[in-house]
Amino acid sequence: MHHAVENLPGWRGDIERFMALSFIQNFLIVLIVVNAIILGVETNHEVMAAIGPELLMVDHFILWIFIAELTLLIAARRLQFFKDPWCVFDFLVVIIAFVPATGSLSVLRALRVLRVLRLINKVESMRTVVGALLSSLPGLGSVFSLILIIFYVSAVIATNMFGADFPERFGSLSTSLYTLFQVMTLEGWSEEIARPVMEVFPSAWVFFILFILCATFIVVNLFVAVIVDSINSVRSAENAGAGLALDEEIRNLRSEVAELKSLVKDIHRKTGHS
Repeated sequence: MHHAVENLPGWRGDIERFMALSFIQNFLIVLIVVNAIILGVETNHEVMAAIGPELLMVDHFILWIFIAELTLLIAARRLQFFKDPWCVFDFLVVIIAFVPATGSLSVLRALRVLRVLRLINKVESMRTVVGALLSSLPGLGSVFSLILIIFYVSAVIATNMFGADFPERFGSLSTSLYTLFQVMTLEGWSEEIARPVMEVFPSAWVFFILFILCATFIVVNLFVAVIVDSINSVRSAENAGAGLALDEEIRNLRSEVAELKSLVKDIHRKTGHS
């Protein structure tokens, strides 16, 4: 639990501290994993025919434990619970089980597997990575804009150069964009795309190699660099916050020690005078 508990009074603080206990959190993590396994096993018709009712009973039992957890946290945090995005996410993926999964809403039954994503909120390292990914979105937007420019320029060039001879691959701007996307994924780009074009345009390999270098290697590395930098920034901020908390605790301890020394001196003076 990453929610501050020191400001919660009385029984609310007791609930928060109880829910933050490591064995409670580990128990909930185990239930999330077991629930995810059950939801996967439910896709097997043979297993469901054999032990389907038992699996559904365990699934419902785990669901009610999740509901009890959320109920306790809402009781402790009240409106503060819904100000935490992770808590809101937990609430939605659990409560979705109570939406009638009939008719056009039958797809919601499949969304029950989203409960496994609650692991992100329970495991600190996962939450750090996801937080870093979200904080890297502005930087990723710049990289995404760069790759759009590369794709657009390359598609225009490819359409003008190869469109007349290979209309099924480069006949229009949209077709060229899709073909270049396949080239970027490196899936069959040589045998299916590059080599047939090179039979008509022997120097076409230069275009494809340059596009792959720019779109695949350079841009992918930029994505990785932005995400890694964001993760490092998040961890540095967390370490700095932990350091500030430790400094504050040390200052408080020094203040208490100074007060004790002063109290001891006063006692000695009074004892000496008497």
